[in-house]
Amino acid sequence: MKYGFVLPGGDARTAADMARVAEEAGWDAFFVWEPVWGVDAWVCLTAAAMVTQRIRLGTMLTPISRMRPWKLASETATLDNLSGGRVILAVGLGAPETGFAEFGEVTDRKTRAELMDEGLDILTGLWRGQPFSYEGKHYQVRPTAFMPPAPPVQQPRIPIWVVGAWHRPKSLARVLRYDGILPNPLTPEGEHRPLTPEDVREIRAYVQANRTDATPFDIVAEGATPGDDRQRAAEMAREWADAGATWWIEALWSANEEADGPARVRRRVEQGPPRYER
Repeated sequence: MKYGFVLPGGDARTAADMARVAEEAGWDAFFVWEPVWGVDAWVCLTAAAMVTQRIRLGTMLTPISRMRPWKLASETATLDNLSGGRVILAVGLGAPETGFAEFGEVTDRKTRAELMDEGLDILTGLWRGQPFSYEGKHYQVRPTAFMPPAPPVQQPRIPIWVVGAWHRPKSLARVLRYDGILPNPLTPEGEHRPLTPEDVREIRAYVQANRTDATPFDIVAEGATPGDDRQRAAEMAREWADAGATWWIEALWSANEEADGPARVRRRVEQGPPRYER
């Protein structure tokens, strides 16, 4: 299993500093969140790329339905080249309560899902290079020869992790076309609930039974482990790994609301990932 850390807040300078610390502490990936209005995720990740050599860099997550997919294709391909092929793109519908309506973004779930599917088609199509054309319900793209950027370093594409509603077949069908799942378990009434190791076991079996692509596929679990209790942290991580998770993402989202949040985040990064002995 690999281990990532999500920076819950901070500017680009903070992101660069924390990514460097995370690499030194042995984390495998460093993520930032992507707001509607706020500190720009791709500037943060670019700053992080300039002071690191190994650690992977990504978003957690990118709500592609409110973006121009060609702009996102440019940003991701540029960063993948700058970093030597270290980008991970995590995508989902996003949380409308984070400012969608205030800035005139689409809030209807069905429309956002359509925009997401078309956006992913365009994103991956542009990564493959020109000539590329697309005719969709929401987007139309014609081939262009005007200064196309270099393709991503990673082939056949930058890894894309997709939020998948468990057990919603339509959502899961989208997930299986890409490279990983950020599981979003739902109750029978459609309410969100916490992910469990048993969910991960079921998801792993579902992926093995239904995914036809032979390329690697990640199952991502997220939460918080006690960095000051390495044995307990390792036990928690091992439980997820045994269930089939391939990534553990350490997320201290509540630190944004605490006076000592930045110090607590830095301390947890310095403590390193909750690796366990095989």
